[in-house]
Amino acid sequence: MMFRRTVAALAAALALGSAAAADEPVARPGRFADNPIVYFVVTDRFANGNPANDGSYGRKREAKPQDDIGSFHGGDLAGLTAKLREGWFRELGVNAIWITAPYEQIHGWVVGGSKEFKHYGYHGYFALDYTKLDANMGTPAELRELVATAHAQGIRILFDVVMNHPGYGDIQSLSEYVTEPETDKKRGMLWKGYEAATLRDYHSWIDYNDPAWLQWWGPDWIRSGLRGYTEGGSDDLTKQLAFLPDFKTESDKPVGLPPFLKKKADTEAVELPNTTVRGYLVAWLSRWVRDYGIDGFRADTVKHVEYPSWTALKDASTKALAEWKAANPKAAIDDAPFWMTGENWGQGIERTRHYDIGFDNMINFDFQRRAEAKGAELDKVYAEYARTLAAPATHNVLSYISSHDTKLFDRKAILDGATALMLAPGGVQIYYGDESARPDGPAAYGDPQQSTRSDMNWASLDSAALAHWRKLGQFRARHVAVARGKHWQIAAQPYTFARVLPEDRIVAAVGARGTVTISVADVFADGTRVHDAYGGGSATVAGGKVTLDADPRGVVLLEALK
Repeated sequence: MMFRRTVAALAAALALGSAAAADEPVARPGRFADNPIVYFVVTDRFANGNPANDGSYGRKREAKPQDDIGSFHGGDLAGLTAKLREGWFRELGVNAIWITAPYEQIHGWVVGGSKEFKHYGYHGYFALDYTKLDANMGTPAELRELVATAHAQGIRILFDVVMNHPGYGDIQSLSEYVTEPETDKKRGMLWKGYEAATLRDYHSWIDYNDPAWLQWWGPDWIRSGLRGYTEGGSDDLTKQLAFLPDFKTESDKPVGLPPFLKKKADTEAVELPNTTVRGYLVAWLSRWVRDYGIDGFRADTVKHVEYPSWTALKDASTKALAEWKAANPKAAIDDAPFWMTGENWGQGIERTRHYDIGFDNMINFDFQRRAEAKGAELDKVYAEYARTLAAPATHNVLSYISSHDTKLFDRKAILDGATALMLAPGGVQIYYGDESARPDGPAAYGDPQQSTRSDMNWASLDSAALAHWRKLGQFRARHVAVARGKHWQIAAQPYTFARVLPEDRIVAAVGARGTVTISVADVFADGTRVHDAYGGGSATVAGGKVTLDADPRGVVLLEALK
C-alpha cells in the first residue's frame, strides 16, 4: 500500500511539473549588449547598509533638508547588496546596476549653487584618489560581496567613471595633503582659521596665488588657471567644466605621481615609469575591473576627452575583465567582454564614431523629451528607433525618462512613462526611484538638478507603480525582440504592435479595455498558446487572433508559452 501511494504521489508531482513547465513563457533574453536593462543608482541616496561608515573623513549632515542636498546621506555598497538579496533588482528585470563612482572623493565640501549648500562629492564626480574606495561607500570586502551577489543573479555591476576631471581643491583635503610651507599665518595655501569657513566666505580662506598649489595635482597633470598651471582652453577638450581642473589626457609627456598623492599615506597609487596622465588614469580605472570583476563602465563627459583615451580605457578594461574571468570562472556571469556606455550630451540613436573607438552603447538623450507620446505619436518614436536599432544594427543605446542631470519624469504620469520606456526599441535605463514614484527633493536655485537626487522613498513606495514596472521589466528581460526586433503597428485602437526576430517574438497593446480581440496572425501561428504577461490570462491563437480580458491598466503583453 505504501509503495502504491508513493508511486501515485510521484506521478502526480511529475504531472504537476509538466503542467507548470507547459505554462512557462518561452524566454529569449538575448545577449546583454542587445538587451541591456540598466538600473542607475546614486549609491549615497539609495540604501544605508552599514551606518558605521556614515560621516567618514569628518563629513557632516545638515539639519535642514534644504541645506542637506549636497551632503553624504548614508547610502553605500552594503545597502545595494541588501536590496539585491531582497530581490529588488531581479523583480524589476534588471540585468545591470550602474553605480555612481565609488572611489575616494574629496573629503570636504565646496560652495554649492549660489552659495546655497555645502557640496560634497556624494555623486562620485569629485575624485580625489582613484585607487581607493571612498570610506562612505564601504570596504573592499563589501565591494566584492556586492559583485558576487549581483553576479549570482545574472546582474552586472557598472561603474560611473570620469577621465575629464578630478574634484575641486576643497579646504579639508588641501589641509590634509598640502601642508607646506607652514607659517604663523598659513598652512600651504590656506589662511589659518580656515576651519571656520562658511558658504559666504569660503574662498577668502584660500590663497589662489600661493605657489603651494604646485604641491596639489601639479601642472603636468591638470589645467586649472592657478599659479604655475595652464589656463583652461575654450574648446571641448581643454575647457574646465564648471571650473573643475581639466586632466591633460592628451599630453604625451611622462609624469610622476601627483605631488599630493605622494604624501597620502593610504593611497595605492604607485609610480609608473614612462607613463602619461592618460596612462595613469587608465591603469587606475582598469584595476577595479581586474581586481573585482567590474563588468562595464558608464563614461562621463565623453565629448570632453579625446577619442584615443576612451579607446585606451576600453582596451585595458577588456583585457582586465578577461583576466578576472579566467582567474574566477565560477564567479563570472558569462564570457561576454567588457561593456562600455557613454554620456555625450545631446546624443540620440544615430550611429556615431563613438561606436568605433570603444563604446558599445551610448546614452540616448532623445527619448526623455518624447516619452509622453501616446498612440500614433508613440508609434512614430518606436518605428524610428527600430529602423535604426533593430537587428542587424551594430550599435545600441540606453533610453531613459528620468536623469540626475535633467529632471524626473512627471510622477502623476509615471505609469505611462514606464510603459513607453520599457517597450522602447534599444536598451533602457531605469533611474532609481522611477519604479517607486520617488518625489523630487529640495531644489537649489543655482543647481536645480540636485532635486533629482533625493533619498529613495522606502517609507512611501508607490505600490501600483512598482507592480507596473516589475511586470514590464520582467517581460522585457525575457524578450530580446523588444529591444532588437522588427517593429510594426498592428492596430491603432488599442495601440498594438509586434516586435519580431527569428528567435523571438512578442505582441503588445496599450490602451486596451475590457475583453479585447487582438490580431497576431503574422506573429503567432494558429494553435499557439500565448500568455498575457501583464494581465495574467492565456489564450490559444485561432484564425490569427486571440481574445482575452485586459488588465484595468490597459496593457497587454503577449508571449508564447512552451
